[in-house]
Amino acid sequence: MNLAEGVQLVSLGILGVMMIGAAIGVVLFSNIVYSAFLLGGVFISIAGMYLLLNADFVAAAQILIYVGAVNVLILFAIMLVNKRQNFVAFPNSWVRKVLTGVVSVGLFGLLSTMVLATPWAYSTAPVAGGESSIVLIGEHFFTDFLLPFELASILLLIAMVGAIILARREYLPDQLTRSNVGQTVLTLQERPRELVSTTSETKE
Repeated sequence: MNLAEGVQLVSLGILGVMMIGAAIGVVLFSNIVYSAFLLGGVFISIAGMYLLLNADFVAAAQILIYVGAVNVLILFAIMLVNKRQNFVAFPNSWVRKVLTGVVSVGLFGLLSTMVLATPWAYSTAPVAGGESSIVLIGEHFFTDFLLPFELASILLLIAMVGAIILARREYLPDQLTRSNVGQTVLTLQERPRELVSTTSETKE
């Protein structure tokens, strides 16, 4: 075993321990914010394993999409919808725990059987150094799949603009909405900026 293989094995062990520990923390932590941060650690560990498999594009997509978008979206959703409520025990909660344990043990048994039954062949043939997968995927994006790529970017831009407009929209109070009877249903009512300032000053 040369030095490169030893470094790869050590890196694989560190990433595996990190991923399993973070995944256990996601399930066991009572604070959901900590669970979301540990979920980001799981995604980063998986990206490191992709790098060990020479899948550089998949590793970059894992970090950009899952860590940079999905995990951040989960954190924003948790922080925006963080209602403090008293803990109320569900009736027959032990049934859920038993079912969860049975499903988890079953999945663990299936995965263990698959790992033990798979013939993991170790190839000693030298791997031919080819072109990077990022370069090949980029060439296909801007040649063969240029039109779907641009259409997807336009759709994402439209969705982002619509989300910003809906998030910044301010509604009229109830007494004003009742007076505007003739307004159509399809138009969303907005409160003027000066009305916002006056109502906030009167409340203070």
